[in-house]
Amino acid sequence: ARTVGDVLGKFHPHGDYACYEAMVLMAQPFSYRYPLVDGQGNWGAPDDPKSFAAMRYTESRLSKISEILLTELGQGTVDFQPNFDGTLEEPQYLPARLPHILLNGTTGIAVGMATDIPPHNINEVADAAVLLLDNPKAGLDDVLNIIQGPDFPTEAEIISP
Repeated sequence: ARTVGDVLGKFHPHGDYACYEAMVLMAQPFSYRYPLVDGQGNWGAPDDPKSFAAMRYTESRLSKISEILLTELGQGTVDFQPNFDGTLEEPQYLPARLPHILLNGTTGIAVGMATDIPPHNINEVADAAVLLLDNPKAGLDDVLNIIQGPDFPTEAEIISP
């Protein structure tokens, strides 16, 4: 509840339930390939992800991968801007050591457009990032030789005939 209150009060003045549900998803190892929140309490189950407890019954902190992804935040790598009411500064972008959108993927609809990006293996994403740093002219085929396909959080396998 404290985290939700801080987020609403400082950065995102919208509904508390939407904020808490987003935090729940980030704590569920069956929803995120690399959970960003280390949760204590009932955060739902694979067969019923919405069965999580009310926010007053759960506790959370950043997971280790979140701490690693955010290590460059205070090093001047991104510009800061005022928050919605001008009382605090917030980063314009969150710097990350690896492209987070490839690690955990995303699903959503905004302005009538849908997206669905599956999660990928952290080692493959890191190797592809190194390839692109070493060889900026590397093509998509080169990257796809390293990143073989999605890596789902429940260790699912894609089986095709």
